[in-house]
Amino acid sequence: MTKSPHFLLLAAFLLLAPLAAHAERADREQPINIEADKVTVDDRNRTHTFEGNVILTQGTLELRGAKIVVVQGADGFQTGVATAAEGELANFRQKREGVDEYVEGEAERIEYDGRNETATLFRRAQVRAGGDVVRGDVIEYDALTENYTAHRLPAEGSEDSRIRVTIQPKTSGS
Repeated sequence: MTKSPHFLLLAAFLLLAPLAAHAERADREQPINIEADKVTVDDRNRTHTFEGNVILTQGTLELRGAKIVVVQGADGFQTGVATAAEGELANFRQKREGVDEYVEGEAERIEYDGRNETATLFRRAQVRAGGDVVRGDVIEYDALTENYTAHRLPAEGSEDSRIRVTIQPKTSGS
């Protein structure tokens, strides 16, 4: 069975949709647009690959990477991986609901599990929101609980691989 172009767009969007905890609700109602230099569809393995300066947008959500691969499991849930070109970072940006503020993140690789609604950012990972910044080797985000967990990779073992967090003071009006 051939997948429609709408399935391809939906599958690619599902890769990073949950990363912004309080994302702009109106984005869900916006059309999804994807630009890439190459798109490969493997219907037998339910795999869709977007390559070459991939830009996905939906409303205020923007996702960029060198490659995005989306796989649909037999249960209908999607998993996806966005990767950066060597030496660069894959990234996303999305406006938060009700405030003039964006959630932004970047990493060498970003994985999304649609079944569990989790996203994991690997290597040189960073998430920024409201002036706060979390940096680490691995940052896991659970969209259901809206919790972040940051880890360092034990094999790295250097001072540079420690988790770094910057929390901005909140004013009484925040």
